[in-house]
Amino acid sequence: MLRNAPKFYEVAKRIVEITDGCIIVAHNAQFDYRILRTEFGRLGFEYERESLCTVELSKYLIPGQPSYSLGKLVRSLGIPVADRHRASGDAQATVKLFKMLLDKDSEKSIIKDVVRLNPKHQLEPRHLDIIAELPSITGVYYIHNTDGNIIYIGKSKNIKKRINQHFTNTSPKSKKIQSQVAAVTYEATGSELVALLKESEEIKRNKPMFNRALKHTSFTHALYSWVDENNYINLNLGKADYRKKPITTFSNLQSGKSFISKAISEYNLCQKLTGEYKTSSCCFNYDIKECNGACLSKESPEIYNIRVKTLIEKNSYANKDMVIIDKGRDIDEKSAILIKNGVFQGLGFFNLNYQINHLEVLESIITPMENNRDTQHIIQSYLRRNKKVKQLILENP
Repeated sequence: MLRNAPKFYEVAKRIVEITDGCIIVAHNAQFDYRILRTEFGRLGFEYERESLCTVELSKYLIPGQPSYSLGKLVRSLGIPVADRHRASGDAQATVKLFKMLLDKDSEKSIIKDVVRLNPKHQLEPRHLDIIAELPSITGVYYIHNTDGNIIYIGKSKNIKKRINQHFTNTSPKSKKIQSQVAAVTYEATGSELVALLKESEEIKRNKPMFNRALKHTSFTHALYSWVDENNYINLNLGKADYRKKPITTFSNLQSGKSFISKAISEYNLCQKLTGEYKTSSCCFNYDIKECNGACLSKESPEIYNIRVKTLIEKNSYANKDMVIIDKGRDIDEKSAILIKNGVFQGLGFFNLNYQINHLEVLESIITPMENNRDTQHIIQSYLRRNKKVKQLILENP
């Protein structure tokens, strides 16, 4: 059946056309929708549609069924079906099932939810004009009022899509932005890290009226180290304390706990000395022979501390001279984030490796930016999430 069937790219345009402005109804819609998005993603196209799942609707409107698989469900409901497990047969069965569900939905909750999720929000002509001029690129955007003042700053991996969301959102803040917006300008960055750093600095510098609710710091917890009386380096996850110098910071407690758990496994650390296992004797991992016994002083602090220092070195850029190299604004360009002696200096863009292999040339292309707790958190969090980002350690001449 598939031997002579068309390839996906041959029918992709038609799928976009026939689903434009529509809601996809499917039995286990999450699966079908994920397949469509994956295939379109391979073609470099971002496919987005609303969807309804007849499995979820059936469980709500027809409870108590022994099975909610399509075949068994339609059979139990007396829905005639032909060509089961073939595209047309399953699609026709799903149509009949969905019609039944609409009939059973006396409260009209399906239609109400669809209208609420997909309001026919008519964008004003000026909004449409603004969106039409924007690109679908990664960068920082600036929303201006009629006086040209910046009233909101944001970053996005798709500026056009994000502004469209601002203009169709019905939240109080979005409505105020919609009523005051006169123009949107943007700055391409290529790199999400560059966009995050620029957004943070621009908000602090311009203080837009609709960004003022933004928290001054985007992290709540941090990882600290200290040396105990037996000379073991201990790690401690706690609330961010601006008086202390952290190894790295986290957006919330859970991400910090997750980091510690992975670190214990990756670096073979002691649960007790990392604060994960509260005990006066040995940690649980020692009992199952996954800890070398630092908790009982059976492993020397000199040997144990080597692994802790490796963890600290990898997750902190304190005292380092380094360049983080990421995507640029064009295919032949890269971005560079410069850190000297553990201090964020700024960022720039380059085309030739020569420009980053010579420190004096690199410094000349870097735009200076402020180093603060937020920039440290942004950089460390980004490097944890994007382990393939290139980091070039600069050697002192």
